[in-house]
Amino acid sequence: MPIEIKELHIKINVNDAGQTNASQDKKSGGKEANVIEMCLEQIAQMQQRKKER
Repeated sequence: MPIEIKELHIKINVNDAGQTNASQDKKSGGKEANVIEMCLEQIAQMQQRKKER
């Protein structure tokens, strides 16, 4: 009998210690603005895919 996953919860911890390979912004608040912009783009893409169905 196959297993069906209906929900998947992923938990991550984000530290602002600069331990990633991502480029760091020189402006104050640049990282926050970049993260917000990326989230908004992803939300727009999800809504677009939902409309296509």
